[in-house]
Amino acid sequence: MDDSTTRSKRAPWLGLVGLTLGVSLIIADSTILNVAIPSIVADLGLTVAGAQWANTIYALMLASLLVTAGRTADRVGRRRAFVAGIAVFLVGSVLAGLAQSTAMLLGARFIQGLGGAIILPTTLSLVNATFRGKDRAIAFAVYGSVIGGIVAIGPLIGGWAITALSWRWGFYVNVPVAIVAIWLVLRNVKESRDPGAPSRFDVVGTLLFALGIASLVFAAIDGRTYGWWSPSNQPFSIGGWSWPSSWSFSPVPVIAAIGVVLLLGFALHERRNVRRERPLLLEFPLLRIPSFAAGNLTAAVVSLGELGLIFFLPLWFQVVHGYSALQTGVALLALAGGAFVAAGAVAGLTPRIGRKNVVMFGMGLETIAIAAIALRIAPDMSITYLECMLFVYGVGVGFATAQLTNLILGDVPVENSGSASGMSSTSRQLGSALGIAIIGTIFAVSAQSSIDTQLRDGGVPAPVSQQLAQSLTSSIGERPSASAGSQVDTTLVATATGEGLSQGARAAGLAASGFVLLGLLSATRLPGRQDEQ
Repeated sequence: MDDSTTRSKRAPWLGLVGLTLGVSLIIADSTILNVAIPSIVADLGLTVAGAQWANTIYALMLASLLVTAGRTADRVGRRRAFVAGIAVFLVGSVLAGLAQSTAMLLGARFIQGLGGAIILPTTLSLVNATFRGKDRAIAFAVYGSVIGGIVAIGPLIGGWAITALSWRWGFYVNVPVAIVAIWLVLRNVKESRDPGAPSRFDVVGTLLFALGIASLVFAAIDGRTYGWWSPSNQPFSIGGWSWPSSWSFSPVPVIAAIGVVLLLGFALHERRNVRRERPLLLEFPLLRIPSFAAGNLTAAVVSLGELGLIFFLPLWFQVVHGYSALQTGVALLALAGGAFVAAGAVAGLTPRIGRKNVVMFGMGLETIAIAAIALRIAPDMSITYLECMLFVYGVGVGFATAQLTNLILGDVPVENSGSASGMSSTSRQLGSALGIAIIGTIFAVSAQSSIDTQLRDGGVPAPVSQQLAQSLTSSIGERPSASAGSQVDTTLVATATGEGLSQGARAAGLAASGFVLLGLLSATRLPGRQDEQ
């Protein structure tokens, strides 16, 4: 076998390394942000709601633009789009590292989300177009396991950079990874495109969808700030207009209702586009493929809970246990170990029990692990026990993610790879955006209520305990100190905060476990078959 033949056989797998590095930028960045939040709180004054928005605005951009980006890639070239997406993502990463305020950070996350929206669908469609048969099953297994592993390795790398340098380097570490990814893809991945892809895009549908979801997310995140129904003391303003203080209801239910109306308008708009044979934001005809329809529903539901664990655990480690960012990254490394174990086992297990059963087994492990952590979490919780459960969770993610992706795209024609990949990723990101908003809010509400109760039980007057509980929850990244409340014993504040944040993590974990369980139940609708074809 000559060198050229060897290189040609090796090229797709080297290209896969580049593609997985590209998608790892997107996954790692979210997990690194969660580890960096306490440091950003101290530097920029980020609140827990700001932390939710920093995660959610990123996922919202992905969910809103993935399909449009996938279609664009189909037309102009998927490899070219992949490289362009990484370039945009790098701009956002550098700006995030340079941010001097919460607004600047959110703007940078917006740009990162734009780049990520281009990277994700092109990565999936390039894998789908490059590999076939058993090689594709292996490629998707590697892809899914890398995603699961990066969820934990990201905090480790970011934690080292944050501890040794500053939180800003949690974003700057993206630069060398991106350069290597671009080099590998340009050298080893062939360009692919669909000349028949539509040149027009559903701009109205994109706006209706994005604004509708954003409105619901706002209601979930900022209901605590502005009042779920009755107005709070916090003024709400847009531009130069402020919510009238004389009104007896808050802006939250109004904005939530607007979100529902916008999404109904989106559904009607897409239905009209189907009748008129115009471009769609979501390719509804592909839902006639049973595996694609059931798989996307499952992905959306399970994503509501999967990232919830990674949102609140880093905060709990650093605030309750006083871990550094690096120590937090090391603590989460067990998750990566589980994902890599799954990567080694999934190729041999899938032909025996089928893709559907592998997916369900993985989700079952995730559900059990998250619930086991939530039920036992406390300031004096055994870290060894927590590491074991994180390992089990990682195994579940490794099993479920890879084969669910393969099930979703396995029956999709190659010429529809871009649109299908974009729609698949949209399902996941939509679930992630709503999940972070919902689970983060459950965490904050439960923690604040518990801290308030314990402070009152310790003899703190109600007005003081309420104000202090709200302050401690909002500035979650900072450990309690004497300045936390001059009228309250510091030891009482520290104890109440540790117990309260553990209660918040418990409630959030149970909610996350419940969402993954719903995903498992949804997975029973997936077509059952073996993967030897």
